Amino acid sequence: MKKLVILGAGTAGTMVANRLSHLLDMSEWKITIVDQYETHYYQPGFLFIPFEMYSKNDVIKPKRDFIPAGVELIMSPIDVIEPEQNRVKLVKDNRILNYDFLVIATGAKINPEQTTGLQEHEWHKSIFDFYTIEGAVALAKHLRNWKGGRLVLNVVENPIKCPVAPLEFLMLADWFFQKQGMRERVDITYATPLPGAFTKPIAARYLGDILDQKGVKVETEFMIEHVDPDAKKIVSYDEREIAYDLLVSVPLNMGDPVIARAGLGDELNFVPVDQHTFLSPKYSNLFVLGDAAAVPTSKAGSVAHFAVECFAENFVRYTDGLELLPTFDGHANCFIESGFGKGLLIDFNYDVEPLPGRYPLPGAGPFTLLQESEVNHWGKMMFRWMYWNILLKGQELPLPARMSMAGKWH
Repeated sequence: MKKLVILGAGTAGTMVANRLSHLLDMSEWKITIVDQYETHYYQPGFLFIPFEMYSKNDVIKPKRDFIPAGVELIMSPIDVIEPEQNRVKLVKDNRILNYDFLVIATGAKINPEQTTGLQEHEWHKSIFDFYTIEGAVALAKHLRNWKGGRLVLNVVENPIKCPVAPLEFLMLADWFFQKQGMRERVDITYATPLPGAFTKPIAARYLGDILDQKGVKVETEFMIEHVDPDAKKIVSYDEREIAYDLLVSVPLNMGDPVIARAGLGDELNFVPVDQHTFLSPKYSNLFVLGDAAAVPTSKAGSVAHFAVECFAENFVRYTDGLELLPTFDGHANCFIESGFGKGLLIDFNYDVEPLPGRYPLPGAGPFTLLQESEVNHWGKMMFRWMYWNILLKGQELPLPARMSMAGKWH
């Protein structure tokens, strides 16, 4: 009996457990998945909570609902990963899990304590995040009674989960305050470490123009050094200062501390792996999927889905003694909610930046790329149902896992 251990029952871990339980002969395999939290969060929905589009109950379900029959789920923190010994030590009952193959899918989380002044006495009072359920709910409560002023959104450093989420927040803030009849009382500033609105030049131009049309000021190459919560200002390393009345932060994103304890990660606790196969360069039986992987694509649910589709069939080949194929191309696909019942869509990979066009069918779409439309908005809103009912359960979408140039203008 071969043993596969999956660490993390978030998006990537749950999807890979479902896919492999279908593809592997379960009379020959024992699959175990480990997580310490009972609740699964639909993380793209956190963004909607401050603007009263979703409530907390819209984004939570029990993790157990998505673990397939025949897969063992263990609820425990992980003490240490010992890849040299092919084993994982758990905190609960000091249990030891031996494995033949290990998939690490421990994700990423925010670390506000890494920025001086961020998580002090004003945390969740005049300084908020929306990358946690607690932060999103606290911000929603604050916005209900906020009278206006200087709203500053700051990204501390990249990479972050869902790189377009800050842009969505800014666009939705513009819409929300207009709906409340108070937009003229709110000054919105985006302080980003990037040289533009987005990481890729063409998309940065399109998205930057939209932010400009919505009256959002963009402060580029702003590398935050500290927050002064009493003076209510953020200060960069080059000594620029931005004053705020309400600061929304996207704190430093890091991998799980268990990665550091195992000596597997980079300085942010993300694990270097082959970007096409997700195999560790150091261990021939260790793979890393989802946000935990240090690969040059977005840390996003769509990436996890496309990656798992490529990985699962590759893994079956590999365990049958065949070589891994370089199948994953970095495909990412992100809806961007832009307010007023409209949205955008971007589609890109390691080599091709987001381009205008139509998706997934050339000419027909129905989705437009890098262009606002109502259809894109409904695609974004429909995604939650697809996430719970199709993606997490490891079912295939009628979309190719690898990016296609069909329908793109270049």
